[in-house]
Amino acid sequence: AEMFAAIARFNTVLLDLARDLWTYISLGYFAQKRLDGEVGSSTMPHKLNPIDFENAEGNLGLANAVMNHLSAKLPISRMQRDLSDSTVLRNLGVGLAHTLIAYSSVQFGLRKVHVDADAMRRELDTHWELLAEPVQTVMRKHALETPYEALKELTQGRAVTQQTMADFIRALPASLPHADRARLLALTPATYLGLAPHLAAHPSP
Repeated sequence: AEMFAAIARFNTVLLDLARDLWTYISLGYFAQKRLDGEVGSSTMPHKLNPIDFENAEGNLGLANAVMNHLSAKLPISRMQRDLSDSTVLRNLGVGLAHTLIAYSSVQFGLRKVHVDADAMRRELDTHWELLAEPVQTVMRKHALETPYEALKELTQGRAVTQQTMADFIRALPASLPHADRARLLALTPATYLGLAPHLAAHPSP
């Protein structure tokens, strides 16, 4: 029962990955390699469906239905004489088979995807409101008034452009040091990374 529960937990993580990759492909952040002879959409010849991740999602759902039932059922035996587990165990292979098919689909799908960096850059360039975080952080550093409220008023529910953010930074009080103002003006959504490169290169144990 413990092993089946562990497999189901791992499958749940993989299911989340399959759904996320499906979404990233749909948004255009990831692209798929075209394979000769592979059929895409049945009605749209130009389309490359994320079929591997769809297959994985379906099989992981079926696998977990069996695995979760096994992990909940097997520890229970009425009066220590219940043999209903024998019926359940006959479906052990079904759960493991769906699991293995899903793993294979995810591996095959991962080999076909690659990052579309240009699409990501274009997306980032339409979201200058992302810089609200570093701007308010620098405002707090220098004890400027109401940093959160000021950025909320500027960005929440509004379209923010490069010019919008630049005008806001230039209008900040003169007490903001020139070097910090210049650093903020030089930031873009694509270059605001913080400690992410260091953390990615040196993950915690």
